[in-house]
Amino acid sequence: MITQFGSLYAGHVDLENIGLEGTPVNERWLSDAHLATVYEKAEAIATRMDQVGYDTLWAAEHRFQREGYECIPNLLMLFVHLAHLTTRITFGCGFNVTPMWHPLRLAEDFAMADILTGGRVIFGVGRGYHSRECETLGAPSTALDDEGNRELFEEQVEIILKAFHNRSFSHHGQRYDIPPRVPYRGYTLEEITLVPRPRQLPVEVWQPVVSASQRGLDFMARHGIKGIIGGGAAAGGAADRVMTAWRDALARVGRETALGTDLAIGFTFHIAETEHKAIAEARPFFEENMKMFAPLGFVRGLTPEQIAAIADPSRARSAGLPTLEQAVAAGSWLCGPPELLIEKLQHVQDRYPGLQAINVGSVIGTPKAVILEQLEIFAREVMPTFKNQAKVPAFAKAWGQRGKLAAVGGNGGAFGLRVLTRTDHLEAPRGVGQGAGTRLCPHTQLSASGPAPGRTRPG
Repeated sequence: MITQFGSLYAGHVDLENIGLEGTPVNERWLSDAHLATVYEKAEAIATRMDQVGYDTLWAAEHRFQREGYECIPNLLMLFVHLAHLTTRITFGCGFNVTPMWHPLRLAEDFAMADILTGGRVIFGVGRGYHSRECETLGAPSTALDDEGNRELFEEQVEIILKAFHNRSFSHHGQRYDIPPRVPYRGYTLEEITLVPRPRQLPVEVWQPVVSASQRGLDFMARHGIKGIIGGGAAAGGAADRVMTAWRDALARVGRETALGTDLAIGFTFHIAETEHKAIAEARPFFEENMKMFAPLGFVRGLTPEQIAAIADPSRARSAGLPTLEQAVAAGSWLCGPPELLIEKLQHVQDRYPGLQAINVGSVIGTPKAVILEQLEIFAREVMPTFKNQAKVPAFAKAWGQRGKLAAVGGNGGAFGLRVLTRTDHLEAPRGVGQGAGTRLCPHTQLSASGPAPGRTRPG
């Protein structure tokens, strides 16, 4: 049952001249002052999400992007700041690119952020696909040495988890010898202690699911790491193949689960009066995002000629590139009026019964004003239908087996409840939740008519 909502902000500043005919990616070189506006933008997004009832703001960690696309080099520092500007929302590291860190420095910094924010930061680890970032900091990227990157990443994560969950520990692996056997104040160092350790143990850890290889999924399942599918560099939505592979990975470590358990699915969305209008409004953002990620290998099926053409404003439009209409048809983008998004998300919920959390967001290229407006509309018009599902079981239990529940009342106000008999129709009155023809949740028979902000983590 979907009850938790987050949004990913990758850290882009507002950009001029976007879209296929706009400024080529490699020709963007923004001023320091312009690049620094990422922090004011992050503040605005975090405070608005906190006000309207989202659960988690996820953000991406990247470096050296003079183009203005992903401009947050240290998530933990930012999240400590944002926690002081908000009251309830949590902050997800999406993700700390582990190969760019020493694992103990990352573990220390997270532990400090966990303590200073009162447990409002969610830990996330990623492998690192930008060669400009990883290689500059002395680590292999997935782009140039996928196997070397994976081996480094896996050893680093094992060290971090040991540091979090043990009063003292040692690790002697292929790349790290922690601690070295050295004399210290009259004894030989055998183990070491992370100071401070996080206040919330065990630490909840998330990781993106990209290739969905068996090795990668088994590593996550073995270490209790949860997965995010879609969003950011990866296309939104989820494929049944990946969802099934994840369930099978959990089964191999002894966990029999429903499809969607310990996962969050990311979608890009844009709300307007019609699907056609939403696509037209979002098209420049979709195209700018594609310009950024296609040369990095995240737009599947492109030929070398198409990748070359996307960098040329005079050729891009006629290169046969993917369209936003295709992304909507594939389910990675949700475009249209609120009732259409509700219908599509209810289908996702029915298909993956173990799924609890989804992320909805705007892609690179979307201006701050549009992001804030879209987040507010989604929170007001879409989220309540799902958030209020969580309220039904406790209420129904109090009434025993005497009936089922349905919502009554108008949009935007407090909702009332009445007991239905078996002979009552389970369709909500006109004006409730989605409006005429409201489809009640098959699990709860409750349709929302008001936001129910919560303070729970995804998963």
